[in-house]
Amino acid sequence: MVVIENLCVSYGDHQVLDNLSLTLSENYVHGLVGMNGAGKTTLLNAMAGFISINSGTILTQGMPLQRVNLSFLETENFFYSNITGREYLGLFKAPPGSSDIDEWNRLFNLPLNQLIEGYSSGMKRKLALAAVLRQDRKLVILDEPFNGLDLESSRLLSLIIGRLKERGTLVLVTSHILESLTGICDYIHLLRNGKIVFSRDKGNFNNLEQDIFKDVDQGYSSLVNSIL
Repeated sequence: MVVIENLCVSYGDHQVLDNLSLTLSENYVHGLVGMNGAGKTTLLNAMAGFISINSGTILTQGMPLQRVNLSFLETENFFYSNITGREYLGLFKAPPGSSDIDEWNRLFNLPLNQLIEGYSSGMKRKLALAAVLRQDRKLVILDEPFNGLDLESSRLLSLIIGRLKERGTLVLVTSHILESLTGICDYIHLLRNGKIVFSRDKGNFNNLEQDIFKDVDQGYSSLVNSIL
């Protein structure tokens, strides 16, 4: 379980996360949604220890969450130049007894002996995903993991996330496409203005889209009607 309490993060005078509190239970897939600028990536970066927090706590099993407790797929992945896919995966330590690189590649079917510069955007995304999954951590954070994936790869990712849940992994996923979350998530949390506005379980996803976008609809409907 990850418990976030009264988390505050700011960049200069700009408050991004404002006393945010959220509890994430293991054995579940959690979705995080919010408009651009709501603070989703800031929250994930704070959990991963990539940025400093102003105040508040992020705990797992009662202890501060550390980077070694999790694996994190960022929205934009960095790849060193002039290395192959196999060399890239070799940079990520896998626990003893886990499947080797070639076993993982049975899922992703990547040309691992070729330079990454020749990969398509979808291939790079799958390579980064394979690197994250090989670490076999109990908390997996996936920031916009469906970006750049074709239909087949998106389906594969959904199956992988389901399997991680079965193995007791806590998975936190963000996406700009709500439909990609409702099919895989047990809970979806709405982040707005630096706070978690509500959390819904799978049994209450029916009106989720309406509740998320009601402010947008109210703000733009009259303008759309006046122009079109």
